[in-house]
Amino acid sequence: MDILLPSRARQRRIRRIAIAVGGALVLGLVTLGLSRLKPAPPSVERATVWIDTVKRGEMLRNVRGVGTLVPEEIRWIPAVTEGRVERLVLQAGTRVTPDSVILELTNPELTLAVQDAESQAKVARAQLTELRVRLASQRLDQQAVLARVESQCNQARLKAEANEQLAVEGLVPAIDLKIARETAIETAEQLRIERERLASANEAVKAQLDAKGMEVEQKEALARLKRSQLDALHVRAGMAGVLQLVAVEVGQRVAPGANLARVAQPARLKAVVKVPETQAKDIQLGQRASIDTRNGVIPGHVTRIDPAVNEGTVSVDVGLDGALPSGARPDLTVDGTIELERLANVLHVGRPAQGQGDSQVGLFRLDPVGKIASRVKVRLGRASVSSIEVVDGLKEGDQVILSDTSAWDAFDRIRLE
Repeated sequence: MDILLPSRARQRRIRRIAIAVGGALVLGLVTLGLSRLKPAPPSVERATVWIDTVKRGEMLRNVRGVGTLVPEEIRWIPAVTEGRVERLVLQAGTRVTPDSVILELTNPELTLAVQDAESQAKVARAQLTELRVRLASQRLDQQAVLARVESQCNQARLKAEANEQLAVEGLVPAIDLKIARETAIETAEQLRIERERLASANEAVKAQLDAKGMEVEQKEALARLKRSQLDALHVRAGMAGVLQLVAVEVGQRVAPGANLARVAQPARLKAVVKVPETQAKDIQLGQRASIDTRNGVIPGHVTRIDPAVNEGTVSVDVGLDGALPSGARPDLTVDGTIELERLANVLHVGRPAQGQGDSQVGLFRLDPVGKIASRVKVRLGRASVSSIEVVDGLKEGDQVILSDTSAWDAFDRIRLE
């Protein structure tokens, strides 16, 4: 029978403990290694993403917006006076001349007002004629009085001169000479007074005739106004062009100033493009633009920038420098592109789906093999419609994914298949 020595038993126990500790240590190292392993990158179909290459060279900055073609010359035809629509003579789309009657209104009260204004003008003209004749007669009477006094003055002066000569020879008493002199002085003063009276009478006549003439002019102006209002019941186009809109119906009552119709010149159009307010800050007058009518592209230039923002957009007027393509007409929807500037020798790439100018974004950059894309921080600069300046984070020749990558925000790498 073998007896187990104490030293061998102790060695076996120590060996077991060492094996257990070693196993635990190996297990811990394996666990630590597994915890530090990166998760497997998700796989993405290459055909489902948009990949572009970073380039260096000239970059064209532009902005784009949707708009419509509108006539440069539009005339709204208002109602001059109140009336009821009696008849629509022309329909929208008809070519018109300035004298073309578009519709007819009726207003019986205005007809009576015209007759009354014309009768008052006739009465005023008759009163002016009567006043002119009466004042002319009074003036003749005043002139006759002046002529008589002037004759008396001349006779008194001659008599005084004759008495002076006779008095020298002692043939006329001194008292008679004195009376003759006083008579000559008196008649001369009376002549002066009559002349002043005639001048004042002439001024009074002119003032009365002017006042009555102004009254006649007022009456005639009122009559002309009423006649023009009556004639305006036949609503005319006022300009050559195309009747775009008739805004009333037969039987409708219209107030003065209400818009009745709209006439435009279709041969002279401009584009009104609505640009997002965030992109409109760099637009300047005179910048080149192009308008796509979907049936041709027309060159143009910026002629006006609306100072106000409406529903997040700014309206920009573009004057057309080229001929209109066939089918171009008012209210046609168009696409407008405005050229802001040309940047020389800059690093640029296609505009990312979520990239804005002067911002920092995370983009997936492909490795040289093109299989793995890793997320990198990229600082962007000036932006255009389809391209954007790269300030930092990428170099020429790098390939990046520009599509929306929000579905992989939890991953720093993706695999392209």
